[in-house]
Amino acid sequence: MAQSLEAWVESEVKPYASRSLAYLSQYHFFRDPTRPVFSDPELFFSPADGVVLYQETVKPDEALVNIKGVPYTPRQALRNPWLDQSCLIIGIFMTFFDVHVNRVPYAGRLCWRMLDPVDTLNYPMLDIEKDLLEELRVDPARASYLHHNQRMVNRVDVPSLKQSYYVLQIADYDVDSITPFDLGQNQQVCQGKRFSQIRYGSQVDLVIPLSGHVDFVPLQTPGTHVEAGVDPLVRVVFPN
Repeated sequence: MAQSLEAWVESEVKPYASRSLAYLSQYHFFRDPTRPVFSDPELFFSPADGVVLYQETVKPDEALVNIKGVPYTPRQALRNPWLDQSCLIIGIFMTFFDVHVNRVPYAGRLCWRMLDPVDTLNYPMLDIEKDLLEELRVDPARASYLHHNQRMVNRVDVPSLKQSYYVLQIADYDVDSITPFDLGQNQQVCQGKRFSQIRYGSQVDLVIPLSGHVDFVPLQTPGTHVEAGVDPLVRVVFPN
């Protein structure tokens, strides 16, 4: 369930802090706990376990966050220079201690596209992880990897909302493995379905273009730890 960063570190990180890296990598990281599956057309659930880094509604060419003076925009996030809609974007940082199985936030038809790193290698995410786990600090302005790293753009078409949304998976420095569980395209997926995994540290963003057909109301705040398929991120408000 959603909780403060401090409470999550106390309950879920500190009990394992003395364990060896070998133990954590072999036994703890790849856990895939059984969870209830919720179905609610008025909610988008979290696609990932992790800490909410940012939650903003921005124009397609507007800075979601400034990183060393360089704006990071929705067009850059999706690497789509033709994006012409404002978007609600919620970024979730998955630490090494999080479950790394991702789930579908809202039912629809899923297709995906892998985008290579901008540079030869992915940039590391360690600075953000240390900020969160050691300093209990949320500072997305240090997330240089957002401009550069390999990513999977998962588009989910939702006829009932008359639009699509995106789940953006961003890989870490020493990771080149974003692994869909089903390689088929345009597959029907239900809310809460397990659809992919990223190894090891990583980030997952929920990107919802604002179409005007419905309203989207954020429910969490930056610094909150959420769980995939369990914690709602956005309420869908249908017109009367």
